[in-house]
Amino acid sequence: MSTLAFATDLHGSASRYESLFQWLTSNRVDALLLGGDLLPGGFGLSSPETFGTDAFVLSYLETRFLELRQTLGDASPRVFLIMGNDDPKYEETAFLQGMKSGAWTYCHGKSVTFGEHTVCGYSFIPPSPFHLKDWERYDVSRFVDTACVSPAEGYVTVPMSDYERNYQTIADDLTDLFAGQDHGKSIFLFHAPPYKTPLDRAALDGKMVDYVPLDVHIGSIAVERFIRRMQPLVSFHGHVHEAVSITGEFMTMLESTPCYQGAHDGPELALTLVDTLAPKNGTRILI
Repeated sequence: MSTLAFATDLHGSASRYESLFQWLTSNRVDALLLGGDLLPGGFGLSSPETFGTDAFVLSYLETRFLELRQTLGDASPRVFLIMGNDDPKYEETAFLQGMKSGAWTYCHGKSVTFGEHTVCGYSFIPPSPFHLKDWERYDVSRFVDTACVSPAEGYVTVPMSDYERNYQTIADDLTDLFAGQDHGKSIFLFHAPPYKTPLDRAALDGKMVDYVPLDVHIGSIAVERFIRRMQPLVSFHGHVHEAVSITGEFMTMLESTPCYQGAHDGPELALTLVDTLAPKNGTRILI
């Protein structure tokens, strides 16, 4: 049995991170999963008390996680994290450096053993209206939703091959990275939520571009299909801050897999708590 805590889309908020560390100091979990969009900056999503972007990963996050480990000793949770579409990829080197110190396990594109489980991490989302494309891919085809910018446009902070920007899909990635495995005990940590579920509901009601209505669901078709096909033990997602407020649901079932939305559109820290022996019975708390 393992107890999991999941948080996502913290966007460099000092108050949220400090709430997280305080909670972890007094509550025991076996693993903490962080689902991307962890850094300051971006598109106006960070709080006023956000840390500066320079050296945030190593000067703050790594330091605080190592302090937590020193405080808790053997009771320290294992930390798994990925980046999100609002995190510039040039910071990936800092996350990899922090991994060397033992602060966390960076698991984008990897299957990482965790006891009897495997944590599978994936950062990419389908095309969005935003121009940073480090963590965006075509979903299942080269179709791009109304008002969204294709991965071939926008900008990246780390060089990407022409093929990757113009043709690679999330569906291709998931097959290449994780297909062929038995996922009965796997824990998926994907920034993009599954498409057309309560977890990917955006506040786009009634909005149009050139008289074309916008899709209120902004998740990934490929992720939804992959979860249904692979049936992991549990799947964690972020990206759509307002989804839970709109739908009133933070968990949905895809076949026998419980899928959780951990993002939050309020000032509090949202934590999702799941016991691997009863993954359908997770709880969500606001701190």
